[in-house]
Amino acid sequence: MSETLDVWMYAAGQLFLAPVLVAIGVAFGYAFFALGALLGQWGQRGRGAVAGFELVAARQAGPDLLVAELEARALARLELPRIVTRVAPMLGLVATMIPLGPALRALGAGDLGAMGRDLALAFSAVILALLASAITYVVAHVRRRWYAEELLMVEKGDLAQGDPARERAP
Repeated sequence: MSETLDVWMYAAGQLFLAPVLVAIGVAFGYAFFALGALLGQWGQRGRGAVAGFELVAARQAGPDLLVAELEARALARLELPRIVTRVAPMLGLVATMIPLGPALRALGAGDLGAMGRDLALAFSAVILALLASAITYVVAHVRRRWYAEELLMVEKGDLAQGDPARERAP
């Protein structure tokens, strides 16, 4: 009975390797997409383009928007990078642990080549997951600061002049 349970649990765990690796790949790709978007927006903000100030642009497009609605937009925009920041390391841990079972079996059988391949996969996956998490952490925190600054501009009514770059704090 115990041996059957062990075999079943091992097999079930191995089923999750491919989906976890795909999820890490998606998170890694998204992290670089988000970083590119952040850098693009940073350039727009530096030039004073209204498009670089998302909440200010939204308020100018819809002057009847409440500050709470703008806050909700900001939170929605921050949601995916924050999720990736928190979930990617968990996926990395899972992707590290799953190949350890086959690596230990290969070690027991004396197949060091198979063990090396399994360990390389485990460590590569966790590295990509941690990099995705680090990048999205930076993106989320920079955007959070920008949104706080923009909400202050909106609350103060500094939009009348129409140049957000001139209105923001140094």
